[in-house]
Amino acid sequence: MEGVDGRLQQIAHRALAISKVDFGIPEYGGVRSQQDQHYLYSTGASSVDGITNISRHQDGKALDVFAYVNGKASWEPEHMAMVAVAMMQAASELGHKLEWGGLWNNSDMPHFQLTD
Repeated sequence: MEGVDGRLQQIAHRALAISKVDFGIPEYGGVRSQQDQHYLYSTGASSVDGITNISRHQDGKALDVFAYVNGKASWEPEHMAMVAVAMMQAASELGHKLEWGGLWNNSDMPHFQLTD
């Protein structure tokens, strides 16, 4: 989580304490360089190229997560929803505005970003 906005770090730590399911951060889940972002775009893993369209990951204002269930990573909607509940509750408790990509039209369930 090096370089991730301190508010987002607080949210993630609080969410870990209250979540019904464990979760972690995948490689490239925190701060991304322009090159990393463009690489993810070129592989189809991101819709943002990092050059013309800047990702919130590039300024440390976004975090991607995965659920950790039965000893392995899970991106199943029911697991990601439980993580989202904890993340949104933690943000509310801490007074931070957080947006979950799982509510977007082009759902991005692992993605959370600060909105303030």
